[in-house]
Amino acid sequence: MKFTKMHGIGNDYVYVNCFEETVSNPSAVAKFVSDRHFGIGSDGLILIKPSDVADCEMDMYNLDGSQGAMCGNGIRCVAKYAYDYGIVNKTNISVATKSGIKYLDLTLGDDGKVALVKVNMGAPILTSRQIPVVSTKEQVIDEPLNVDGTTYHITAVSMGNPHAIVYMDDLKDLDIEKIGPKFENHIAFPDRINTEFVKVIDRHTLQMRVWERGSGETLACGTGACAVAVASTLNGLVDEDQPVTVKLLGGDLQILWNRQENLVYMTGSATTVFDGEIDVSFPRNK
Repeated sequence: MKFTKMHGIGNDYVYVNCFEETVSNPSAVAKFVSDRHFGIGSDGLILIKPSDVADCEMDMYNLDGSQGAMCGNGIRCVAKYAYDYGIVNKTNISVATKSGIKYLDLTLGDDGKVALVKVNMGAPILTSRQIPVVSTKEQVIDEPLNVDGTTYHITAVSMGNPHAIVYMDDLKDLDIEKIGPKFENHIAFPDRINTEFVKVIDRHTLQMRVWERGSGETLACGTGACAVAVASTLNGLVDEDQPVTVKLLGGDLQILWNRQENLVYMTGSATTVFDGEIDVSFPRNK
């Protein structure tokens, strides 16, 4: 199987061009190639497929083999791959995902390859039952939740995948390996949850760490950064209709929630690491 390793500010995936390749068991392949000791090493697998409704389709799998609906950092890399490797020859493209068609604007660098990608991430979902989160409230904004004996205040947002946002004064001492799985598998979240732990720097800057369902802590999460910007607006922590810089472990993303359009825009980099070829025949022994 031919592949390309790419990352969006450290959120790395193995990408396969399914215009040319066929992956027969993507869940098992995702688990294998994602292994950082016995595989390639990544946060998951993303297949770039032909589409009848968009320029291409993004089919993503987490490192545990579960299928994902949407990845903000991943879709920027899909756009870069599609342009740099000749699937498209235009700088305004569409990508079909499990959470709808996304529209992307590409900025080229001096080398003629994609350097930055702006993504129309669509409208945030704030209704509890649609996220989904178990609650008596129509929306979950700064609501208490008992997790492992401690009460946290959460705001729930979906950007095509569910997120719980928790504000903290300090992120350095956060034991995310302990608390992350407690949130992910909490009974309040029927489809599990991605959890963002957020420190407010100022009204234009937020810092976050993320525990992704199915992947654990990652260096970056694009949909998570979007959810954080939306949640911070709802909680009055940032200025409305102004771009917010979200600082993640792997780098920064610029997020704008246009309230009039009710659309969230994300801008960030996409990077190609290397191309390769790997045997993904099964069964295999480590």
